Amino acid sequence: LAWLVDRPNVMIKIPATKAGLPAVTEVIGAGISVNVTLIFSLERYREVMDAYLAGLEQAQAAGLDLAGIHSVASFFVSRVDSEIDKRLTVLGTDEALALKGKAALANARLAYEAYESVFGSADAATRPGDRFTALAGARANAQRPLWASTGVKDPAFRDTLYVEELVAPGTVNTMPEATLRAAADHGDVRGDTVTGGYAQARADLAAVERLGISYDEVVEQLEQEGVAKFEAAWQDLLDAVTKSLDSKGVDGE
Repeated sequence: LAWLVDRPNVMIKIPATKAGLPAVTEVIGAGISVNVTLIFSLERYREVMDAYLAGLEQAQAAGLDLAGIHSVASFFVSRVDSEIDKRLTVLGTDEALALKGKAALANARLAYEAYESVFGSADAATRPGDRFTALAGARANAQRPLWASTGVKDPAFRDTLYVEELVAPGTVNTMPEATLRAAADHGDVRGDTVTGGYAQARADLAAVERLGISYDEVVEQLEQEGVAKFEAAWQDLLDAVTKSLDSKGVDGE
């Protein structure tokens, strides 16, 4: 795909499943930029960063120019709230209902904290880890966090929630069109809304766990559902292309 598109800004999308992690390393090692997608858990995100660094080390050993290799780590946001909030609603207590809309932001903010521990912070308050420091000397790029699934699913929430509350240096926010238009119309971007919130983020996730909602179970379920959705979309695409080719004949006539 990278050869076929033949553009310096192409990124090949690889899911952050257990099977996808070694593929990320190998593709980065071949000098091909990657969008690592379908990340829900903090543990898996750390594994994604490790896979990226391992790929850069392979690319460096092969004599490739690291400056031309890029990557983003697509951390999914709103689906976390959709699943956890559904469980909080079932519980129905005041404590449970007060936590609605908090888990996804907490998860994403702690992901950014993990990013800073590996790649360093923009204000130099947190230095990069040793592995990336060595690679940065060879002009390697940090793997940027990308907020995916940032459209608000619950109409009770502000429609720009996952934009305004996830502003931090070096991040990418892939908004659906409706969210993009809402942010342009009435978004209140007031600077960094991530790095000062790590303690509260940990407290919010801990509060959810105390109510009997398992973080590990939720993120595992979301990954499995995400893979199933990707598979279904891929099959739909193949079916549509096959149908189109069959209707035109082998020679395209």
